[in-house]
Amino acid sequence: MIETNFTPFQNLITNRLILRPLETTDDKDIFAHRSNNDVNTFLVDFRHSSIEQTREFIDRVQKEIMNHKTLLWVITPKDTNKFIGTICLWNISVNEAKAEAGYTLDPQFQGMGYMNEALIKVIDFGFNSMKLKLIEAYTHENNQGSIKLLLKNKFRQDNTPEKQIGNNRIFFTLVFS
Repeated sequence: MIETNFTPFQNLITNRLILRPLETTDDKDIFAHRSNNDVNTFLVDFRHSSIEQTREFIDRVQKEIMNHKTLLWVITPKDTNKFIGTICLWNISVNEAKAEAGYTLDPQFQGMGYMNEALIKVIDFGFNSMKLKLIEAYTHENNQGSIKLLLKNKFRQDNTPEKQIGNNRIFFTLVFS
């Protein structure tokens, strides 16, 4: 059985980052992030058009965390506590011992290894603290940065027809070993 009760929600710490819980006071940063054209280049149904939509999103995510369906961390550098992105494990399936990884990073912080550092920590948390057996991820077929990140972290592309969901997205899996 996997572990899904993480109350209180725990920070994850890496060499350069703090992955912390999403707070209601993150609303302006989340809105700016989710309405950013560059952030939305390869994403479907991600863009926020109002701060109210962002506040509803934060409320929904916090409820999903309390109901053991989602874990979402805000990514901040240790030295500034500045919002630079998010990373999550969501679509958690207790029966199948799996979850889906999702992540976004402010474009000015891309290419610096931050997301790799965050993903390594979240994978470790998923497999060792949650006891997941499988982590899945979807990314756009043209998002070369995301594809490289997943492959670097030992995800395998799965081209089986039942995993193809349209919108030019490709499916990856990482199995606990």
